[in-house]
Amino acid sequence: MQLRHLRYFVKIVEAGSFSRAAALIPVAQPALSQQIAALEDELGVVLLHRSARGVRPTAAGAALYTEAASILSQMERIPQIVRSLGGEMQGVVRIGMSSTLASFLAGTLMEACKATLPKISLRFSSGASGQLGDRIRDSTLDLALVFEDEPFTGFMRQPLFRQRLFVVSPRKAGRRPSGVRFEQLADMPLILPAHPNITRTMLDRLFAKAGIVPQIVAETEVFSGMLSAVQAGIGNTILPLGDFSGVPGYGTIWAVLIEPPVHLTASVIASNEVPLTPPAEAVRALLSEFVRRQVEEKGLAGAEPIAS
Repeated sequence: MQLRHLRYFVKIVEAGSFSRAAALIPVAQPALSQQIAALEDELGVVLLHRSARGVRPTAAGAALYTEAASILSQMERIPQIVRSLGGEMQGVVRIGMSSTLASFLAGTLMEACKATLPKISLRFSSGASGQLGDRIRDSTLDLALVFEDEPFTGFMRQPLFRQRLFVVSPRKAGRRPSGVRFEQLADMPLILPAHPNITRTMLDRLFAKAGIVPQIVAETEVFSGMLSAVQAGIGNTILPLGDFSGVPGYGTIWAVLIEPPVHLTASVIASNEVPLTPPAEAVRALLSEFVRRQVEEKGLAGAEPIAS
């Protein structure tokens, strides 16, 4: 077994098909298939379920993916550590961000990193907070800025701010209400995040506690999908975000705070087993300071800074 076999296998799993992986590596698809067949023969197990729609790992393949991703991550870390000890910070840092947070922080964070740490490149991903935590465990991310309901366990974590939840609705004639009582949500058609999702898990718990059966008209995993559905008049959504001025068509929606307050906590998380490289530690410090400044100086709607 060679490192290239692991690289090829990881790329195929992440791409979801041999053809997409072959285009990304790049390696001819027949050669890629031969390499994986040789790996399966060597290990004596089937690693991938193959179908017309692509591939997905078997149980053995999923275990190999976790271990291979960790090994490749360690290999990437070695030159970054050595080079950074010899001079200016340099290397690639893989950072994840909740899709809601990414909608207004990602671009400006990249600008700040380029200005402050010019030899560090960010490899950026967005997604649901729980999924980002899984990727840190799998060593495919170095850092993540996530929303938490209960504190994530098994990570180094740095809470940055508490964020209130808003009901986001199609804009109506008249003045925007000052708040929406939680029990009023029972009468609203709702577009909610699909499981697994931190916000959805918390809302389900609160609905059950209040004896509310929510009118869920649609579910989506994508932040932009929720906003599009609201703009189309399908229903209302619930998000930890109250300022949509950077979103196209924001004039057609408005955000109203839920009363009494419902909070999530925004935190930076990293592995508590694999130490951060010097470049990743530099990005973590920059990210923490950058987010605190956004909250304290720019008055992020519904956000309350947490003292460090």
